Amino acid sequence: MFFEKIKSEGLAHLSYIIGVEEQAAVIDPRRDFQIYVDIAYREGAKITHIFETHRNEDYVVGSQDLARLTGAQIYHGEDINFKYGNPVGDGSTFQLGNLLFRVIKTPGHTFESISIALSDTSFSEEPIGVFTGDALFIGQAGRTDFFPDQTREVAGLLYDSIFEKILPLGDHVILYPAHGAGSVCGSGMAEREFSTLGYERKYNPALQVKNREGFIDNKVSEEHYQPPYFRQMEDYNQNGAPAMAILPNPKPCNHEEFSDFIANGGAVLDIRSPEAFSGAYIPNTLAMPAGMIPAYAGWFLEYGKDVALLVSHCNEVDEAVRHLIRIGYDRVAGYLDGGLHTWETSGSEYDFIPSIYAGDLKKRLDDKEDFTLLDVRQKEEFESGHLEGAVHIYLGYLPARLDEIPKDKPVVTFCGSGKRAIIAASILKNNGFPSVENCLGSMAACQSIGCDIVV
Repeated sequence: MFFEKIKSEGLAHLSYIIGVEEQAAVIDPRRDFQIYVDIAYREGAKITHIFETHRNEDYVVGSQDLARLTGAQIYHGEDINFKYGNPVGDGSTFQLGNLLFRVIKTPGHTFESISIALSDTSFSEEPIGVFTGDALFIGQAGRTDFFPDQTREVAGLLYDSIFEKILPLGDHVILYPAHGAGSVCGSGMAEREFSTLGYERKYNPALQVKNREGFIDNKVSEEHYQPPYFRQMEDYNQNGAPAMAILPNPKPCNHEEFSDFIANGGAVLDIRSPEAFSGAYIPNTLAMPAGMIPAYAGWFLEYGKDVALLVSHCNEVDEAVRHLIRIGYDRVAGYLDGGLHTWETSGSEYDFIPSIYAGDLKKRLDDKEDFTLLDVRQKEEFESGHLEGAVHIYLGYLPARLDEIPKDKPVVTFCGSGKRAIIAASILKNNGFPSVENCLGSMAACQSIGCDIVV
């Protein structure tokens, strides 16, 4: 028997492969699926079953591509009309050797959500683990805001799923959720990725409620962001995504090719560090530090439009491509060969964004200088502590709210560490703001030097 968890960084997506006696099952596979094939090959097993716990909103599931390659069957909940795979209902079972997979309907996060109880029948048919998808996380429960006209109904369904179906499996049962800390599918998840139902029953904050109504009230009061790319993910994951046998292989572009790409309206992601982008960047490109792609590219990029990359080194291209295809951006056309140095030596125009040290920012605030301090963190981050006088606009909402920021005075962009702030700074510059600075280090730096923080 073998069992492995595969984590997709950035998305904080957790998928699983488990097998015995030359057969294997995969739960919630990602789109760059080769890792499951490699593991199965190493273990001398064939992937025969693929389970989807729900129609995911935050990434493209890799089930169809994996099934095309392996011949495996796909199974998912029966309560929406998937255009592929096999619908399964409560109590459906699948046997792989001495492994027993039992389907449990657990709606709430979505209506068709299922969990999968896992048993080792060589000892007992009682479950030893449960794959909960986005119903129950470690330290939190799934978000229930995808059906705004049915908020209390779906929150109630999630309560019933957790308290009447999942937790009764037994305190000893190991919890295998589909996401970990940092996922946009919930907030407040634990950093650890191991737990049991018994531990969650006692210590998971979302489960410390007196009754069903209290749980519903808590879920309804939550505030989550819904990037526009979620709608594309829902479509792909219900109706089928474009086939992808291999990852896109962006070509190296010389200066002329890259310049033409920009002139023809192509989107350029500059995935270098905030420090590098601040020092010099190509006008009308979007700063997007590589680790920010999973969370924020979907707010700003159009589907069906070619994307090119500006990187510090060509070995960064593969990571960026993986991040992009996992959220459905397949048209990665190329990257600038030689990086920004190629652009500079061609004599082409470049710009820069001044960086401001946190200590100097503190002095400006103390001296009551006239400028806009733009804080682009999430609402809960801002409310937990911010600099006095800061204007709060969440990064994802910034393009739609530019008219709230005066252009006739300097703007300093600010976030938790400077990575989101540089994205905001590039958006402002691309929209004609003449005086923009980025606070490198942002809140982390301000806390380190003792800035006055208000709540």
